[in-house]
Amino acid sequence: MNPAFPDNLRLQLRQTGVIAVLMIDRAEDAVPLARALLAGGVNGIELTLRTDAALESLRRIRAEVPEMTVGVGTILTPKQANEAKEAGASFGVAPGMNPRVVAEAIRIGLPFAPGVCTPTDIEIAIEAGCRVLKFFPSEPCGGLGYLRSIMAPFMHLGVQFIPLGGVGAGNAAHYLSEPAVLALGGSWLAPKDIVAKGGWDVITALAREATDIVKQVRS
Repeated sequence: MNPAFPDNLRLQLRQTGVIAVLMIDRAEDAVPLARALLAGGVNGIELTLRTDAALESLRRIRAEVPEMTVGVGTILTPKQANEAKEAGASFGVAPGMNPRVVAEAIRIGLPFAPGVCTPTDIEIAIEAGCRVLKFFPSEPCGGLGYLRSIMAPFMHLGVQFIPLGGVGAGNAAHYLSEPAVLALGGSWLAPKDIVAKGGWDVITALAREATDIVKQVRS
């Protein structure tokens, strides 16, 4: 398997089934948000580098909610890969397949899942040493049916996918039924307006709904 994505981390992500994808505007929301997700059974997070608060949010969650597995998403440059690693990220994710970013992530020991949406993307990612891949944007690309078609020539290599984009409670079970799906990217678990209002109970309920789906499909 991919030396940059160790077996124990893949097992953790498969067990949680849904990785909460978060855009946090205020670092002070990070810890209560992580605790709300954890209360609902979701113990994996991807903090996207789309806000200035992302890395500070990561540091706070690692310090105060250590049982949460926290990765960093939207890593677009080698510099960002290093910043994520230094801040304590357990893994990194990108929307696309940038060989320079992947090479740097492997060099510094940051487990990394690049984004793919075509057979060519998958080939390039495999050539770079990756076996855990983000399928993005999932539904606009054609959903699980399309993913099954493009992944078929590569499955003997042990490739696994994290679909994100158009995935939600309504189709989560459909995706989770596919053995090659490691986990889902759950951007629906923490809507920005709910986070802004401090609606932690709502987020816990959304996380619990997702966790229940995972249990029903994978138990």
